[in-house]
Amino acid sequence: MPTGERNGVPTYHEIISTDLSKLTTAADRWDGMAEKFNAVERQYKRDVHGISLGGGPWIGFSATTAAVRFDQTLKELQAAQTEAKAVASILRDAHTQFTELKRKVEAARDEAVRAGMAVSAQGTCRYDFSELTQQEAYTIRHDPDLPEIERSWTSRIATAVAAVDDADAGVKIALTEVVKDSNPNDGTMNGFNADAQGDVEVYEAEAVADTAQRIADGKKVSAEDLAALERALRDNSEDTAFTQTLLTTLGTDGTIRLGNELNDRVLDSDGADRARYREIQRELANSVATATTVPGSIAQAPPGSPKFQQWLESPEGKFYREWKESLDESGTKNFGEETQPLRGYQSFVSLMQHADAEFDDQFLYDLGDDLIAAEKETPSIFTKWGSGHKGIENDALDGLLAVMSRNPDAATAFLDPNGNGTGANHVGNDHLAYLLGEGDGAREWPKHLYTGYTVTEMEDYTSRLGLGAALEAATTGHPPLADGERAGEPGPHTPAQARVMQNTIEILDQGAGGEEIHHNLQRSVGRALADYAADNHNILAENGTKYGSPGGLEQPWQNGEDAGITVGKDSLMRVMRGASSDDQTYALLQDTQRMYAMDQLARAPESSGEGHESWKKPASDLAAVTGAMNSIGSDVIFDERDGKISAANDQAKYAYHVIGAPITGLPVFGDTAQRLVDAATYEWSQDVISAAESKAQEQNSEHYSAGVTGTYDLIDRWAQDRGVDINDETNAANDPNWDAWQAMRREAKQTYSASRGDAAVNLGWE
Repeated sequence: MPTGERNGVPTYHEIISTDLSKLTTAADRWDGMAEKFNAVERQYKRDVHGISLGGGPWIGFSATTAAVRFDQTLKELQAAQTEAKAVASILRDAHTQFTELKRKVEAARDEAVRAGMAVSAQGTCRYDFSELTQQEAYTIRHDPDLPEIERSWTSRIATAVAAVDDADAGVKIALTEVVKDSNPNDGTMNGFNADAQGDVEVYEAEAVADTAQRIADGKKVSAEDLAALERALRDNSEDTAFTQTLLTTLGTDGTIRLGNELNDRVLDSDGADRARYREIQRELANSVATATTVPGSIAQAPPGSPKFQQWLESPEGKFYREWKESLDESGTKNFGEETQPLRGYQSFVSLMQHADAEFDDQFLYDLGDDLIAAEKETPSIFTKWGSGHKGIENDALDGLLAVMSRNPDAATAFLDPNGNGTGANHVGNDHLAYLLGEGDGAREWPKHLYTGYTVTEMEDYTSRLGLGAALEAATTGHPPLADGERAGEPGPHTPAQARVMQNTIEILDQGAGGEEIHHNLQRSVGRALADYAADNHNILAENGTKYGSPGGLEQPWQNGEDAGITVGKDSLMRVMRGASSDDQTYALLQDTQRMYAMDQLARAPESSGEGHESWKKPASDLAAVTGAMNSIGSDVIFDERDGKISAANDQAKYAYHVIGAPITGLPVFGDTAQRLVDAATYEWSQDVISAAESKAQEQNSEHYSAGVTGTYDLIDRWAQDRGVDINDETNAANDPNWDAWQAMRREAKQTYSASRGDAAVNLGWE
């Protein structure tokens, strides 16, 4: 194990029982050896080397010949010191690694013991029955899951032990290489290593770089070499020295070609080989993430700022500067055929997508700027030709945005219309307008071209998926939600997140065009909107001056570090309508806004107060929101059915909702609101259909009340929860809250109708 001699894999018992302090003791002795060599060097330089330097009694050919020999000896004494210090450093590095990994083995063991396991000297877990009663032991022994539970704890310990083995292999490589003469032309064969490095990971990177290069060149590698590469990447993909050494050795061209070759081998292999290549692919991508990490954040030093430039020009920024300069050249190269080009940026971003590590925000921002610059210089650079390249992201910029969505702060910074940094280090950007806008310098999204007798141009079916993911992350502060995944509580939002959301709505609604949103953006925009449920509610209900509704305000509202949107009511409704062309998105927005309105109603005081205002107000807001949402839904149905809505109930947008399938992104609200909405028996889709059926007649304001039944039902459920007997048609019990409940229904009908009237204007019915 840590001795540098590995006779097989270190066992659990060896790891637990090894005295790691011997490593630091040995390191101290190697440092002592370096000091002794230094003393010898000083004496040799004074008493031997000096006499051949001229000016003394010894001159001539023999003196010249001796001077060469003496120089070699002096350099060997100096190299011996370098090598000894490097060995000492490696041993201390090994001690640090092994100490941390040993703690993880012990932690895994302790967790297993706390879970009731007894751990053998081999690290095998079996349930410990020694402290149990006979009945308890009988119950556990007959638990059919017991063998799997024991295996899972054994596996956890084995994983921790395997990490020690990975590190042990790396230390052996370093100790083997550090004592090799790195310069056979210095006059000595097998002398001391004048270029010795004191970092284990540097030697590991150098040891596997040749294997990586051979794979990049499309050559076969042995199973042993492939396993060594996999182990080194697995053990060191989070280490800066290893990753930067490996990537420097490969270069940007080599890294891109390696990514391409790994992609092909994953696709062409199966079984264990495919799993191994996929693991190498993942850890190589993680290595890129580690190597390109920049200190600080975009808020402190955005790319393009003086502070960022100062770091680039420092010794610490040398690797990043040189790597990015080289990537700028490799990124635009064609690594494919002339008739089916494959740009380096496409391959590089595709490799990044395989990482499960988070990429640095400044690197993502910097690379995004480079991709935009590249496509502005060569507009067709990301065009997909023919069948493209399987496994490779055609649109590198959209692919980068997908990667960026995993780091929400990075996505927010990249899309924030206010830019980043303060004072002299402020850097603006127009990324959001460029990516989301239409015309006037906005992005022309890459097409998919088929060649034959003629060239056929089509839209890439994956177009804007990355942008949608980045928008969702940038506006909400969390990575995009998976299908069926429920969101947390909506908000709060930072000022930057709110700016991105506000600007998104404004750009989408330029020229009152918010009703038309690209189909690949609808769900992402919808989930982002759902996270702003409180702002949507107050804008649709035209509450207070904070939101400026209905006209809206130029900037989001802000209270300390909390912020929200203040867009115009008309823009919000049109963008909601545009996103609602997707069935799941409409259901998400409908349910979210109904749920939030009910949550506000649930917060109403116990007493309705004078004039019942404390109850009428939240009921009015509920009606305003349901009126708006029903209008949006009816507009979707009416447009999609060309006025024929008789079969609306059969549409998928309602069918899946009725059977209770999860709606992706539905936020979490208060328990009372959830309980009351769940108790409501009236299906809101009936209101939407009713509203749609009356749409053609809604130039007459009497028809604006169509679809209010569900709003009544929610108010009734709430009133019943407050103890009102809604079946007492004459209020025989003289309950004052009964009168308040009736006032709520009357107020709701008026507000609902007014909201539907606003929708008729905002959605262009009139």
